[in-house]
Amino acid sequence: MPPEKLHWAHLYEEVVTSGLCTGCSACVVVCPYDVLGYDDGDGRYKPFHVDADGGTDNCTHGVKGCTLCTRACPRFRTWEPEIEQHLFGRARTDDEVSGIARHTILARATDPEVLGAGQDGGFVSALLIWALEHDVVDAALVSALEGDGSTWKAVPTVARNRTDVLATAGSRYTYSANPMAYAEAIESGAERIALVGMGCQASAPPVMSARKAGKVARRFSLSIGLLCSKTFDDAIFPELFEARYGLARQDIAKMNIKGVFQIWTHDGGYHEVPLKEAHEFTRQGCLSCPDFAAEHADIATGGIGAFNDWTLTVIRTERGHELFDAMVAGGAVEVRPADDDPGAVALLHRLSRVSRRRWPSTAVPMPGRLPTST
Repeated sequence: MPPEKLHWAHLYEEVVTSGLCTGCSACVVVCPYDVLGYDDGDGRYKPFHVDADGGTDNCTHGVKGCTLCTRACPRFRTWEPEIEQHLFGRARTDDEVSGIARHTILARATDPEVLGAGQDGGFVSALLIWALEHDVVDAALVSALEGDGSTWKAVPTVARNRTDVLATAGSRYTYSANPMAYAEAIESGAERIALVGMGCQASAPPVMSARKAGKVARRFSLSIGLLCSKTFDDAIFPELFEARYGLARQDIAKMNIKGVFQIWTHDGGYHEVPLKEAHEFTRQGCLSCPDFAAEHADIATGGIGAFNDWTLTVIRTERGHELFDAMVAGGAVEVRPADDDPGAVALLHRLSRVSRRRWPSTAVPMPGRLPTST
């Protein structure tokens, strides 16, 4: 018997409707027939199949042999060992709870403008600017705030230069399916694309490459991961920040999370909201996600630890290592040992353990999945 052709019907049953789907949108991006759409309304953040071409749970192109959506999904079947074999030549060991890494260090931008505009040291902004200005990538898929920013709705967008990077700097804690900006990047002529996103998104380019998902896979040339334990539904603005604390979204200038939700307002005010009050607004797609540490990015970054102006940076791949070394040599970033902030490294491992326990025991087993009692 020929091998089974895995397509949308399998993805729909095993990932989209099972609780495993993170809403990363990779399946939508690679679909060559435009029969997959993306629904980010009312907290759904899910791909869907158009009714006119096989219905919601099947695909006429899949029946005929198209398998691209399953090859792009970073939660379908044996995704983790496939990615790691492709990236590192081996699967992670059980004690590599935060993923396979070459180096873990602290880094920050040296350019004062980048340092001021970015979050927690501005390292990601510095990295994107360097890559765009040194012929590493043609464009980067990032998130921005829609319109004038007053709604605080995060949307996918393309950064093509320093101005774009600085305009989109900073953190948003609601979800943006950044791969959805791929079509816009291609329309502008980009052939080498960087993707910035949480672990669920950062795993998409390497799984596409591992499973040979065509031209889209080849165009993703850099994956930058953001440490992430969860994102929140947009309802957090009216139902928590405004209803309980009187903080209207249009008055919010900046947000960060450092044990609490830190909120700065345009009038110069500063407010703190306990994280435990935000838990009820956790996005559904995050509930089973096992990847806090962006374990399959070329470089993973996050603003955790004692220093607000340094980025904890995990160099994972040879490509990430070469790029980081070039930035250091070129004076774009300064570094210090991760041992300067041992609490940040301990928190990286602790939150990684917490996240890996989320992976359901009923799903495909993954190496290093930690039992609840660990």
